[in-house]
Amino acid sequence: MPRFIVTGCYTASAMKAMVERPSDREAASRALVEAAGGTQESFFLTTGDSDFAIHVNIDDVSALLAGLLAVGASGAVSNLRTVRAFTADEFLEMQKKASGIAGAYKAPGA
Repeated sequence: MPRFIVTGCYTASAMKAMVERPSDREAASRALVEAAGGTQESFFLTTGDSDFAIHVNIDDVSALLAGLLAVGASGAVSNLRTVRAFTADEFLEMQKKASGIAGAYKAPGA
């Protein structure tokens, strides 16, 4: 099943609401992911450019993106980013495939 890493930032209004009424944001994100047909493998609060990182397994990326569109429209998060993640075994298979097709490519000037 394809894996995705979703990152984003909480808006000031979301942070205000969390201070006033603390809530389990992992449970909230899990409910969204499951509603989209996926499973949430992990949820982390992070430092740096993003406030959270979520590891999602889902076959239908369009369903995941639809859920994230709904979250973004709520005004609670910003800077949502979604990247596809691959295991080391999957990457090894990609390398093997690349080895088999590399000869078909001719670099400019070659």
